[in-house]
Amino acid sequence: MTDLPDGWTLRRPTLDDVPAILELAHASDIAALGYPDFNADEVREALTEANTDMARDCWVALDAGGRIVGWAYPGNPAGENRDFIEVYVWPGDGLPAMRPLLELMLARVAERKVEFGHDTYEVRAGAVPSETAYIELLAEHGFAFLKQHARMQMPLDGVSSTPPEPPAGVTIRAVRPDDEDDMRAFHGVVEQAFRDSDHRSASYENWRKHADGVDEWFVAEVDGVVAGALESSYDADEDTGEGWVKRLAVLGAYRRRGLGEALLRRAFAAYAAKGRTKAGLGVDMANPTRAARLYLAVGMKPLYEANIYKKWI
Repeated sequence: MTDLPDGWTLRRPTLDDVPAILELAHASDIAALGYPDFNADEVREALTEANTDMARDCWVALDAGGRIVGWAYPGNPAGENRDFIEVYVWPGDGLPAMRPLLELMLARVAERKVEFGHDTYEVRAGAVPSETAYIELLAEHGFAFLKQHARMQMPLDGVSSTPPEPPAGVTIRAVRPDDEDDMRAFHGVVEQAFRDSDHRSASYENWRKHADGVDEWFVAEVDGVVAGALESSYDADEDTGEGWVKRLAVLGAYRRRGLGEALLRRAFAAYAAKGRTKAGLGVDMANPTRAARLYLAVGMKPLYEANIYKKWI
């Protein structure tokens, strides 16, 4: 592993580091995008999701003054043969930590491959085109371009807190968090709908551990069948006033009936009722359902596109 500058150190993160890590992530986002695009809930989830152990899988880099200037972690909640790794460094000041953190992650991913019982293992990483230093470092370590992921957003000015009526025969309602059957149906829709996409699968038990704050989660029912689901982020980004659509899924047999749009409209109304000014989401531009067309149709616009890179180990 490449050495750090004198006085710099590496250690494992704890949940007490969430505010400092979030400050780092925001600085990185502002440098790359012009605005912060991460919230505290996402930091906590990255550190605690299934198959991520802070004591074995994650690192933070500290400069000589003890400030967290780098953060790295993997993601593979289902233990499949693919990890998505993230490396954040403080713009400028934290660049010396980029290579050591990436090399630590790649070494750990090779161990995870064995621990999860796979003969081959795919590693993915993302970067916006302006992050040239990271892109060059990924290329040096054998990563190749795979596809693009878009970050989309729309203002909620003029959006009523009362959503429009859904299509005939469709009921849009809040998920019932105390109803185990309803929660299992919600999870099942997401898993089935994204089976042919880049979605990282998770068992119901692992998913349920992190299913908190579901007041902005909705389902679409057709003849009593839960055929669509919308999962909002656990809490909005308080700095930007943005409601976040974390996942939107409709079963294949029920597509092209307006369920996806009805779920989005319901979520937008819920965000507006809470005083949020924007709605956002991320979309895989290679998604076989061509979800981006729906998001454009309801008024969302791409803020930026990020490149996804991959390699096999």
